[in-house]
Amino acid sequence: MSDAGPVVLGPNQPQRFYQGGARIAAFRGLARSEAVPADHVPEDWVGSATPIFGTAEDGLTRLPDGRLLRDAIDSDPEGYLGPEHVQQYGASPALLVKLLDAGERLPVHCHPGDRFARKHLASVWGKTEAWIVVDAAPGSEVHIGFTEAVPQDMLAGWVADQDPAMLRALNRMSVSPGDAILIPAGLPHAIGEGVFVVELQEPTDLSVLLEWEPFPIDGCADGHLGLGFDLALDCVDRSPWDAGQLAALCGVPGHSPVANVFPGAADPYFAAQRIRTGGGAVTLE
Repeated sequence: MSDAGPVVLGPNQPQRFYQGGARIAAFRGLARSEAVPADHVPEDWVGSATPIFGTAEDGLTRLPDGRLLRDAIDSDPEGYLGPEHVQQYGASPALLVKLLDAGERLPVHCHPGDRFARKHLASVWGKTEAWIVVDAAPGSEVHIGFTEAVPQDMLAGWVADQDPAMLRALNRMSVSPGDAILIPAGLPHAIGEGVFVVELQEPTDLSVLLEWEPFPIDGCADGHLGLGFDLALDCVDRSPWDAGQLAALCGVPGHSPVANVFPGAADPYFAAQRIRTGGGAVTLE
């Protein structure tokens, strides 16, 4: 790796099927025309070595010299990631970070866990993720976990019929800037319109789409990761989530100068810290 210092990476916003993108440009301090002049670029894949599912290179970050960041890491993994990381994870960063601007409510979906991904998708990683809310319009909310146990046949019927009952069956949670929420693999969820998050996740693009109407995507063809819904729905957490369980997903950082953002259940996957500088200098590892 070069000793020239940090490499500045510009926006990396692939086309997606849902609206958004303006808040990403504002967060980066860019005029809209300097970013990506389109409305369906709601995700910025930051320092990405992960491609969009089913593609070879879409979603991957390119360095200013034109190389894929993934290839640069592969050529010098210890230089980029450090020997301890390489010993545990190889040349994978083991993380994907996104800026996600929900210009409209996202459809209900979930992500397979590690075991399901290894067994059925030839992937070491599933997709547990977590959100740090950067901005949220007044009254914003997210939808997380079913309020009551949902039988397999009922869920399959909701998906086949695209029944609005599925969204109504999820818990609604109000969110505001500074909130941090862990979303374990399998947990059905949907981010509401007007919510802008930094999203940390395992390094995959594996999603099972449970809802797709009226979005411009064919969920019957593209919503089940090529597995068919009979199998794909096996990764969905159909158990009931009560208020106490949902609260345990939310980080409650202390008031120390450096505080963890997410609950301890996130530790096997990723970490984030909130640094307060109001008291003067802060010492970091």
